[in-house]
Amino acid sequence: MDRSDNLVLKDPEPRIHPTAELKACKLGRYASIGERVILREVSVGDFSYFERHSEAIYTTIGKFCSIAANSRINALEHPIERLTQHKVSYRPNEYFRWLGVDTEFRARRQAKSVSVGHDVWIGHGAVVMPGVAIGNGAVIGANAVVTHDVAPYTIVAGVPAKPLRRRFPAAVAARIEALDWWDWAPQKLASAIPDMQAMPIEAFLDRWEGNTH
Repeated sequence: MDRSDNLVLKDPEPRIHPTAELKACKLGRYASIGERVILREVSVGDFSYFERHSEAIYTTIGKFCSIAANSRINALEHPIERLTQHKVSYRPNEYFRWLGVDTEFRARRQAKSVSVGHDVWIGHGAVVMPGVAIGNGAVIGANAVVTHDVAPYTIVAGVPAKPLRRRFPAAVAARIEALDWWDWAPQKLASAIPDMQAMPIEAFLDRWEGNTH
């Protein structure tokens, strides 16, 4: 980190609640993992956070994402084509001494990873199914079940989740995408926050597009 960042930012180390369970995860700066969150093979971008009792597996989370409580990303899949869909067929090691984990079924699950872009809000109790990609700036409504990809800056809700509306007109959304604000240096981000709070989105874009400071 540049020494000047210390004038703006607090300690960038990720914050992990002592009751959280993480395995083979990668956490970015300022990432926050809440109470009883369970993550397996998940990459979490800078400033993104999981609220309490959420779960995710085989997922890539972008920067500045807000994951609400009780959400589930890449919900568990069962082999319903088999004689039994119970985990006795793919995790027999939990019951029998000489039978191991079904590595082919695990690979099948890993191949259906979930991708979440930057600045995505996943609402309370939402479920994202395997293999889904969620675009930058999208909003997933509370208790939604997401079975298909979600376009950038689109609000979806329901079971199964369907588009409700766009957050911004297409031209404005394209300008935000091009701004790549989530990759700004800490000093620039800090100086822009008062304008984020006070200015209409197009006025903000007019001021900050091309701003290299």
